Amino acid sequence: MRVRRLTLKNFRGIQNGAVDFAPNTLLVGGNNAGKSTICEALDLLLGPERLYRRPVVNEHDFYESRYLDKKEPVEIRLDAILLDISSEAEKRFHNHLRRWDDAKGCFADEAGGGPRAGDAAGTCWALPVTFIGRYDPSEDDFIGNTFFAHPQDAVQVDDDAEAKLGAGLRPFTREHKRLCGFLFLRTLRTGSRALSLQRGSLLDTILRIGGTGLDKMWQDTLERLRGLDPAIGDIGQLKQIRAEVQSRMAQFVNLAADGDATAFFASDLTREHLREVVRFFVASKKSGHLVPFQRQGTGAINMLVFALLTFIAELKQKQSVIFAMEEPEIALPPHTQRRVVRFVLREMGQTIVTSHSPYVIEQFEPEQIVMLNRGDNGALSGAPIDTTGIKAKTFKTERRQFAEAVLSRAVLVVEGSTETAIFPVASTVMELARGPKNYTHFDLAGVTVFDAGGDGSVPRFGPIFKALGKTTFGLYDKPAAPLSAQASAQLADYTHHWESPHRGAENLLAEEVPVPVLRRFLDTAKDRPDYPTHHPKPAANMNDAAVKDLARKVLKDRKGEAHGYAALLIAECKTENELPATIRTVLAKIQDMLAPPAVQPGGAQPEVGGEQAAEAAEPAAQAAPRGDGA
Repeated sequence: MRVRRLTLKNFRGIQNGAVDFAPNTLLVGGNNAGKSTICEALDLLLGPERLYRRPVVNEHDFYESRYLDKKEPVEIRLDAILLDISSEAEKRFHNHLRRWDDAKGCFADEAGGGPRAGDAAGTCWALPVTFIGRYDPSEDDFIGNTFFAHPQDAVQVDDDAEAKLGAGLRPFTREHKRLCGFLFLRTLRTGSRALSLQRGSLLDTILRIGGTGLDKMWQDTLERLRGLDPAIGDIGQLKQIRAEVQSRMAQFVNLAADGDATAFFASDLTREHLREVVRFFVASKKSGHLVPFQRQGTGAINMLVFALLTFIAELKQKQSVIFAMEEPEIALPPHTQRRVVRFVLREMGQTIVTSHSPYVIEQFEPEQIVMLNRGDNGALSGAPIDTTGIKAKTFKTERRQFAEAVLSRAVLVVEGSTETAIFPVASTVMELARGPKNYTHFDLAGVTVFDAGGDGSVPRFGPIFKALGKTTFGLYDKPAAPLSAQASAQLADYTHHWESPHRGAENLLAEEVPVPVLRRFLDTAKDRPDYPTHHPKPAANMNDAAVKDLARKVLKDRKGEAHGYAALLIAECKTENELPATIRTVLAKIQDMLAPPAVQPGGAQPEVGGEQAAEAAEPAAQAAPRGDGA
């Protein structure tokens, strides 16, 4: 099975919303976009053990913690549509399936074609399930359960609150959920639960999938603990204490007549207590000494978890697992991140991943990336990106850059590696000049600088980043000939774009950086071992024109990120006014569009800023085909 669509209502930070999933899905979005909320919602719907926690939900699982509306309970409602139903599940759930039209994204009987629509080409069986949670005033507690969402009015209900919860729907039980094969690996739980025997842990999952006899295993273990020879209570010091305590208790309590009225045991001798206290021990190669797994390094723990996942995949016969994983990059080096993600994409039926790592993101194809957007009113939307504007060859060639851009809040597209090196340094100069309260550095603003790879390449990335849903800026050199109609149309997809008044980044720097800064740069560069020796070293008596000409030649000979000469020049700028005017204009505009709204004195309403300003400015920016016409 796989999740096709998830709809949420009144759950955590989401008042309402829907997310469409690809067969394998990478969920991306800014902080608090709803990535973890989606994974938790899937766990409530599909996790076999999730509903056995008490309470199932609490006050803070409701949108804005509002679980009552005028003293009436507010419902959390989560709905999922599952496709690729296995033959076993199809037989088991045949009364609860509906025909689904994937091209139209709806149930076939909702598309207006009547009963025959279910037999049309492109339709398939789908299993709709729903979770409902609410506050029960009569018990002063929170209740929740998962149900088959089809058909309605399937069962009679009584006055019990739990029964009324899904009135007319049959429960989707733990056994039903196990056919879905849902596994959720939380980031924060990896070190504390994954290798324990608590319900729902990976080891517990392996024991449950691996075969029968689980009940006998626990019973045998309990009997062995009870029958330890010698018993724990026969240890000298404990035996003495036990005898003293027993004799004193006998004065006030009727104890058994034999001498074993009291005892010490290794645990409470219940299954649940054993699940809590039994731990997996590991001996590393260096020490050879067994220690609890949680005492291992975080990276080692994650690799142990990875090993268990390979075991589960084999037990589940591979393609029958819906696997959700939060931030697999935590404590893992890049090569291990790639290995883990490649494995789960290959071996699991459906993989749903949240991540902030480009090493993880680059393992996914563009059509597998779901961009999440959550508005201020709690509305969530998410769907696989439109890949019509992205050529597969372009994406594969620039996979790492695209991965970083996917993670970013905004993208600045430039023509070459020289500009790519300039802007982060120029942003640092702006931050030092204005102060962090008045200027947000690229690193904090979430801006990625993207190298388009050459002259005239900036326009073609406009439609691509528009498809990715990014706020996108572009800076390109003055062209040798007027832009074509196609290039102008592509530039219209940028949020904002600028045409440099110069041809080439070196000419821009030489002409727009003040001469005193150029002199400081040349004085620093002349002592570097990679200074181009076929050019003269700067002299104090050189006139301004000669300084500009020498700086231009040195920058051209040492262009790009490898030598870092352009970045070295920008770093010599001590004030905002010493930055090139074109670079300063771009930085100021990005700051204006991405900065948070300014708080006005006296509690006045803030001015429009940040992303709202960007959205307001976008139509104007797109209407201007060239230059700074927004």
